[in-house]
Amino acid sequence: MIFYSFPEMLLLTAAAIVIDWIIGDPKWPTHPVIWIGRLIRLLERKLRAGEQGQQRSAAKVKATGVCLTVVTLLVSFSIMSLIVGVANWVHPWLGYAVSAWFISTTIAVKGLGQAAMLVYRPLVSGKLDDARKYVGYIVGRDTDRLNEEEASRATVETVAENTVDAFVSPILFALVGGAPLAMLYRAANTLDSMVGYRNEQYINFGWCSARTDDLLNYIPARLTGLLLSLSALLHPGMSAAKAWQSMRRFA
Repeated sequence: MIFYSFPEMLLLTAAAIVIDWIIGDPKWPTHPVIWIGRLIRLLERKLRAGEQGQQRSAAKVKATGVCLTVVTLLVSFSIMSLIVGVANWVHPWLGYAVSAWFISTTIAVKGLGQAAMLVYRPLVSGKLDDARKYVGYIVGRDTDRLNEEEASRATVETVAENTVDAFVSPILFALVGGAPLAMLYRAANTLDSMVGYRNEQYINFGWCSARTDDLLNYIPARLTGLLLSLSALLHPGMSAAKAWQSMRRFA
């Protein structure tokens, strides 16, 4: 693994943010998150093969879920370290470029803003049906009967949550450990989004993935809540104190 100094990490992370602002989050078949998702599905099939034909205890199912989490994180971190290491071996500037690019793939600020605006524009134009449709693109709930306030609330909640997942967390991990650690975080977040559900299928198998995502987001989530509250100071008529109280109340 290549270790950069903190000033180098800072510049690489800033470059990654600029890349995301310009390019956004392209849904290319070669996008790292797509490959991580494929790895998760492959490992899930292998680890859960024959599970329906036998009665496995909750502990055993949890153990296989732990294997899924550990292997996914190790593979994501190791491959990213290898890619950055090889690029840096070829030339340090290539290492910088590769690091900045891959860090940018762990960020999705432009895409998040675009998704929110797809809801905002129909709402202010009185086109509630269109707003409901676009809310359905970013939340995992039935949106057909949402009123204007509910559609707005769902969008704000999603933006707030994804400000952690798609910006603050990957940025913090990139500053600490460059592209490899940022990609490890993105792998953990992808695991949570794919198997971290409290339903019959994943309540045990996805337990480790969900708890790992919670652990990695513990500090970034609280920092984001503070930053969102402070941002109210920049907008006349808004209250940072009320924002802080709401954050504490509704998490």
